[in-house]
Amino acid sequence: MSATAASTDALTPKQHRILEFLRQHAGQQTYFKSRLIGDELDLSAKEVGANMPAIEDGDHDLSVERWGYSSSTTWKVTA
Repeated sequence: MSATAASTDALTPKQHRILEFLRQHAGQQTYFKSRLIGDELDLSAKEVGANMPAIEDGDHDLSVERWGYSSSTTWKVTA
């Protein structure tokens, strides 16, 4: 099993949904607000924010970085 597969297996179902959303919508470099991710996945911005660190810290095919905090946390996602 690859490190990426092992890291992905450690994610919760909610975290998998967020990761798949980011994979589908990330271009070379894209910014996402927690609120907008939540709107798309029927989650609250708080739920998204609470689950993003597992994705941010994981070994995935995306680079995820907390970028800003105005009105809703913004995440920089690079494919």
